[in-house]
Amino acid sequence: MIMVQYDIVIVGGGPAGMAAAVAAYDAGCRDVVILDREVQAGGILMQCIHNGFGLHKLGKELTGPEYAAVYEEKVRSRNIPVYLETTVTSVSPDKIVTAQNRHGILKIQAKAVILAMGCRERSRGALNICGSRPSGVYSAGTAQKLVNCMGYQVGKRVVILGSGDIGLIMARRMSYEGAKVEAVCEVMPYSGGLTRNIVQCLEDFDIPLYLSTTVIQIHGKERLEGVTIAQVDEKRHPIEDTKRYIPCDTLLLSVGLIPENELTRSAGIPIDPVTNGALVDENCQTKVPGIFACGNVLQVHDLVDYVSEEAERAGVGAVKYINGLKASNTCIETKAGFGVRYVLPQTITSKDEDVALFLRVTQPFGKVKFSVTEGNKVLATTKKLKAAPGEMEKITVKASALQSVTGPITVDLEVL
Repeated sequence: MIMVQYDIVIVGGGPAGMAAAVAAYDAGCRDVVILDREVQAGGILMQCIHNGFGLHKLGKELTGPEYAAVYEEKVRSRNIPVYLETTVTSVSPDKIVTAQNRHGILKIQAKAVILAMGCRERSRGALNICGSRPSGVYSAGTAQKLVNCMGYQVGKRVVILGSGDIGLIMARRMSYEGAKVEAVCEVMPYSGGLTRNIVQCLEDFDIPLYLSTTVIQIHGKERLEGVTIAQVDEKRHPIEDTKRYIPCDTLLLSVGLIPENELTRSAGIPIDPVTNGALVDENCQTKVPGIFACGNVLQVHDLVDYVSEEAERAGVGAVKYINGLKASNTCIETKAGFGVRYVLPQTITSKDEDVALFLRVTQPFGKVKFSVTEGNKVLATTKKLKAAPGEMEKITVKASALQSVTGPITVDLEVL
């Protein structure tokens, strides 16, 4: 067993982990290390070969591997060590990180830990779909890796369950590969993906999207032969007379992402039941002092640009912590009001800087106005031409508006 010490240990070498490392280094901490279980840093970006990354953060449109390469170069130019093929097995509340790789077991005593483990996909087992277990049923991300990274063709006639961004992008990708996408089914009455992906991936390829519809049975023994779909009522129960059989050899599941928070729980960090990520303040610090969380392990993002911004806050926050910057006695809670599913960060501990609040709405709306209030006092407002659950919203509250705040603040929306 090897025992070493680092000022900041970052768990995860994806876009969040690399951005946090670069921000911590630039904030003055030279003793930073990244641990990642994959053979190459970059995380999920390495299989996202489509463009659309970096428009907000870098001012140019890149593919996923290109965006990752920008941050890999930043990490390399700063000589930040990256331990690849290294799996972290535990993080203790006193910031001892235990990992293992082919060289054995590694224990690191850290002054601060940044969790950036990302998400995993929800599997078929969580859906309880009737039927046998033939080949041809994949999560959308698994199919994406097989097609984009390994060059396999996973099927010729495809049905996609779920209209999250990965599912929409794979509908287009399968079309590029010569497959016929028979349908995209979404159990909710609205799509869960970005509007631009619905347009570019479905409408441009004439792929039908069936809302309030789900797969209720899988057919086939050795290989998938078809699926039965049906519309659902307001309680998401299948409507018998709407059953329809679709022949296909491939079913892709894009039914949600689950933040990889097993290490977070093992460190005794409280989890938000709505985001499935840790409870954090504006510096991305969890309820365990010195442990920070950022990226998709904290909340599921739809833009990698927001992941990088959030990770930079975590990196700078970790440096402030190890430099002994004492937190103020301020503890302002944030709450979700009408039409808002959650607000992050859950607490604000400083009134000295502007605070960015991130949120998602509960359902699609037309023109709306978001308001951040303390009682009857309005702290910030912003208007949007439309709001949807698949698109994260951001509201900035100025430090000057926070000065007089003493109680919890609420984010509501008003339909205009």
